[in-house]
Amino acid sequence: MTTRVMKTASRHALKGSLVAAGYGGKAAVHGLRTGIRRTQRFPALPELPAGRLVDLPGRGEAFVVDTGAPEGNPGAPTLLLFHGLATTSYLTWFSTLAELCETHRVVMLDQRWHGHGIVSERFSLEDCVDDAAAVLDVLGIERVVAVGYSMGGALAQLFWRRHGERTAGLVLASTAACWRESRGDALFYPTLDRANDWLRDHYRRQVLEVRAGLSDQRHVGREMSAWAWGEFRSTSAWAMFEVLGALGGFDSRPWLGEIDVPTAVVVTGRDRAIPTARQRALAAAIPGASVHETPGGHASVVFDVHRWRPVFLSAVEDVVSEVARAE
Repeated sequence: MTTRVMKTASRHALKGSLVAAGYGGKAAVHGLRTGIRRTQRFPALPELPAGRLVDLPGRGEAFVVDTGAPEGNPGAPTLLLFHGLATTSYLTWFSTLAELCETHRVVMLDQRWHGHGIVSERFSLEDCVDDAAAVLDVLGIERVVAVGYSMGGALAQLFWRRHGERTAGLVLASTAACWRESRGDALFYPTLDRANDWLRDHYRRQVLEVRAGLSDQRHVGREMSAWAWGEFRSTSAWAMFEVLGALGGFDSRPWLGEIDVPTAVVVTGRDRAIPTARQRALAAAIPGASVHETPGGHASVVFDVHRWRPVFLSAVEDVVSEVARAE
């Protein structure tokens, strides 16, 4: 078999695997939808702050939520929230927004290739954090406590790296310093990178198609399961290959020891998506980082919220208080 034939066969095999994965993903989504409808553990949908499309000069239109300062507290600290993989800003943070908004100004946006976010030629973590900085420019906000969950934790770390002068503190939840650590990772990510190079245009077309069909009425008159399903579906399943590829290239370990702002790490004790050991290793590498442990799994932010939320809110308050003392 010639080298050219072998490469062509390999390409078709990879493409077939990803297509199969796409169908498998749809089956998994169907199962999730059924679970959302049936579960009694899903919290009630609270009243959510409205968002709007904001033009970021030279970058595109991003969907942004800005709650403004709490009434009577115009100098309240600002939290910049980064959401997780395959979700949206609302879907990651809806269960904690009410409490956060009582004492903070909260800003969050749908990241590129997610929900109502910017659809660029390709996805990069660097573009995402630069989008967030551009949002702060538009809103006239100088410094924030960057808060991230899962993928959002990588973004929060990178926000400090690229925009340290704007980062007053960090809260990193259910996240890690590197996604490519195990032997399995060492095989998976290079293969994914090659497939992404071939199929990126297809992914982007699918993301654009989903984005074009989204409604601006994201939570008006929606009951919990219908709303959650709508938010989940607003991110194309095809986007995940591209985003996972970007995460596979993320590694903050060489510079974690340089982080010089108050930092809290919220660890999910039974996490299979991002192993708990990786979360603890992240905390150990950041000078002076506090560790706040919760007993649940990776989706605790939604499905174990009654145990997760108080721990997370305590971590936020610890960082905000330390920032206030330092100033």
